[in-house]
Amino acid sequence: MQYRPLGSTNVLVSSLCLGTGNFGRSDAAPGNWGATDEQEAFRIMDAALDLGITFFDTANVYGNFGPGTTGDSERIIGRWFAQGGGRREKVFLGTKVSRVMLDNDLDGPNTRDGLSLWKIRRHVEGSLQRLQTDHIELIQMHYVEHRTQWDQIWEAFEGLVRSGKVDYVGGSQFYAWELMKAQWSAARRHFMGLVSTQHRYDMTSREAELEAFPCAIDQGIGVLLFSPLRRGALAVDVLEPDDRPLNDETVQFIETHRPQMTEYAKLCHDLGHRVGNVTLAWQLAHPAVTAPIIGPATVRDLEELVESVDITLSDDVLAEIDRIFPAPAGHFYGAAAPTMRPLSWA
Repeated sequence: MQYRPLGSTNVLVSSLCLGTGNFGRSDAAPGNWGATDEQEAFRIMDAALDLGITFFDTANVYGNFGPGTTGDSERIIGRWFAQGGGRREKVFLGTKVSRVMLDNDLDGPNTRDGLSLWKIRRHVEGSLQRLQTDHIELIQMHYVEHRTQWDQIWEAFEGLVRSGKVDYVGGSQFYAWELMKAQWSAARRHFMGLVSTQHRYDMTSREAELEAFPCAIDQGIGVLLFSPLRRGALAVDVLEPDDRPLNDETVQFIETHRPQMTEYAKLCHDLGHRVGNVTLAWQLAHPAVTAPIIGPATVRDLEELVESVDITLSDDVLAEIDRIFPAPAGHFYGAAAPTMRPLSWA
């Protein structure tokens, strides 16, 4: 495993982050969140630590399937922590706040997406209880909140940091101007502000290269990638399909991009690597990216994906991927990338 600093924190985290959105009921449809039962989730988390993955990502709403299931993913992690053996101490844990918690009538009329000091405090306390821990390394805003002033949002997070319940604060799906507004407001309060942000970024969604990624680099904000494989679509080898189930969204994505996916699969064959691993290696080559958040449904998936950290793509290969999946006009990536890639530690 390789390790990279999370933004400007000087904290090293694994260059692959374990996503736990799959953790929940075992009777959910294959390919949907919640398709990994607790027993397999425990095996995946144990295997992740054995493979050197120390960065875990979850959210208070993961496992939201209906009454009685809200927060299931955090509960599974909490029960795994409770086994001891240094599990909690070894993990740099990120969770999220903002979205609606199902079956949560205690929030009354405030049972809706959004952020307020009131909601942040209540929901973080709920996460701590489900996770069976007294602190969270990284609390992340699931979405940008435009209805609440930044002073109120930072007041909430500052209080959690000062109390020792939270170490750092991150965002998700922020545009560059929203990142700057958040950082400006935090600086006015002499607070550290955002240390990370989550983005969708893959060969078919490269808009973040234009403004968000340069902004993140400039501001010392680490970038995490959610659904880096498009729920498995960018790990599918269309030349040698296997028997793993694909949901309708994944099938539609592949059909929409089949000519490109065919060329891409041929390139991966020439390189001698699995398609999913080349996708992750391509993402890790960008200087803004700290870690893709992988969501393996099984230990087998995890063990295959970890191989991606040992793949270095040459400039010629990066150029060929640019040809297959063209970058947006004025993109930041490309020729400058080899000299700007972040350092990693073995």
